[in-house]
Amino acid sequence: MSQSAIITVIERACRKAAPRLRRDFGEVAQLQVSKKGPSDFVSQADHACEQTLVEELRRARPGWGFVLEEGGEIPGEEENSPRFVIDPLDGTSNFLHGIPHFAMSIGVEHMGVGVAGVVYQPLTDETFWAERGRGAWLHNARLRVSGRRDLGEALLATGIPYRGHGDQPQFESILGQVIPEVAGVRRFGAASLDLAWVAAGRFDGFWEQGLSHWDVSAGILLVKEAGGFVSDFRGGEKMLDRQELIAANDQLHSRLHRLIATAIR
Repeated sequence: MSQSAIITVIERACRKAAPRLRRDFGEVAQLQVSKKGPSDFVSQADHACEQTLVEELRRARPGWGFVLEEGGEIPGEEENSPRFVIDPLDGTSNFLHGIPHFAMSIGVEHMGVGVAGVVYQPLTDETFWAERGRGAWLHNARLRVSGRRDLGEALLATGIPYRGHGDQPQFESILGQVIPEVAGVRRFGAASLDLAWVAAGRFDGFWEQGLSHWDVSAGILLVKEAGGFVSDFRGGEKMLDRQELIAANDQLHSRLHRLIATAIR
């Protein structure tokens, strides 16, 4: 399927920011890094990438608003203007340690509803994109979530709490329920790519707590448009409010939700 104008705009912005990000990744030892909080780092690359994305997107859609990881919220010209939700470098810790697994994540929301999203991996040049009602895609190839129905054959992804972030006892309780039931659990360190990989059927499912709006705006739409189900840990729609998320196909989502619900009772 051909991309719409808004997906083209977002992908062009990502490709404009990508060369600087790739260059900085190649010189990661020389990057100046400042602490943003306990075990939460932000680099010059993060800020430079966000600035480029905002400049390019604002040029193409001047009246739209922004929700930015580094720059906060910038309202649109009108009350109901669409807005971009941007994580310029999801997987910052990977980036700073020279691990080639990170992405740009850009969602588009209108009146609180996700209508478009792009997750772009600048090292592999993979563009995962979705639009509400038009499906999820990797370049021109249609994406579908995994068709596996047996949790015992499922490979899941997650995020692990770390110093100053997340509920470690709750995570350990959930993990204790999940691990005996599945084929494997992976933690790769970039939630946007985890969700894109669920949409692509590479992972059979995903769960994580402590996620921010910009981490998941594009990824949630990707999974839904690829035929998957997304909910909070209680099976509801308050993923952003509760900062928790389960994503999988219908059968695995139901089973994973039961395991997690049991763990957090």
